[in-house]
Amino acid sequence: MGFLDRYTAQILGLVRIVSGLLFLEHGTMKHLNFPPGDMHPPIASLGGAAGVIEIVAGTLIVLGFYSRPAAFIASGTMAFAYFLAHFPRNIFPVSNGGDAAILFCFIFLYLAAAGPGAFALNRK
Repeated sequence: MGFLDRYTAQILGLVRIVSGLLFLEHGTMKHLNFPPGDMHPPIASLGGAAGVIEIVAGTLIVLGFYSRPAAFIASGTMAFAYFLAHFPRNIFPVSNGGDAAILFCFIFLYLAAAGPGAFALNRK
């Protein structure tokens, strides 16, 4: 699609911002009950640690501030979450509820490699 080539940096920046906001929302639901949800793990548990990573990494990714290392950590967190929480339920991601974890994992892995794109506070 050659007609979008000149917007590559802006599209990458938008993908980073939207993915970061969605990731951040998972963490705020766990620890701040916003938006209201039913998952509120203790902060010292694996789910609680994941929530902290989601808040911190999600914020850094949205801002484009050290987004490469934040995205790399977020990618690993989602791979770990998939195999620990979703895969044991069922082999198929659509059946085990892990499709979002897989998408987050690979989107963040791509962002770690490609960089933040446009609208970032820094290029790291």
